[in-house]
Amino acid sequence: RVPRARIHLVREVAIEDGERWIRATPCDGLRIRYAIDFAHPVIGRQQIEIDRLDADAFERELAFARTFGFLDEVEALRRAGLGLGGDLGNTVVLDGDRVLNPDGLRRPDEFVRHKALDLVGDLALLGAALDARIDVHRGGHALHQRLVAELLAGAGEASA
Repeated sequence: RVPRARIHLVREVAIEDGERWIRATPCDGLRIRYAIDFAHPVIGRQQIEIDRLDADAFERELAFARTFGFLDEVEALRRAGLGLGGDLGNTVVLDGDRVLNPDGLRRPDEFVRHKALDLVGDLALLGAALDARIDVHRGGHALHQRLVAELLAGAGEASA
């Protein structure tokens, strides 16, 4: 219940990396539009738009979305010491054109919702609530973190 510090974006920030891009524009509150495009029959193109991300919207729209991966990559990840806590309860696993999880997807667009959840987690590194509209196309942690670095470098005004 303590008032949270806020960062009010004062100018647009846009980062491109080939076909991937992320753009933050000033607005009140946090708004997210996220699009993914995977050459995989189960994922394909998905988009989500959240007009105002608050605690209720976070719980309703994003919190349930699991990370995802491909069965043919599991052994390589484990050999590299990664994904050791992953199981079918916290990860959507794809093999060919099917989801291996017995209960399937929690929502048909769970993949893009997880990517938006990743964005929210990366934005938490700002240490303050962000007032901005964030548009992302084919993003990921590396692109999100570049945006966070730009924001910390002075694209916003902090307030209490």
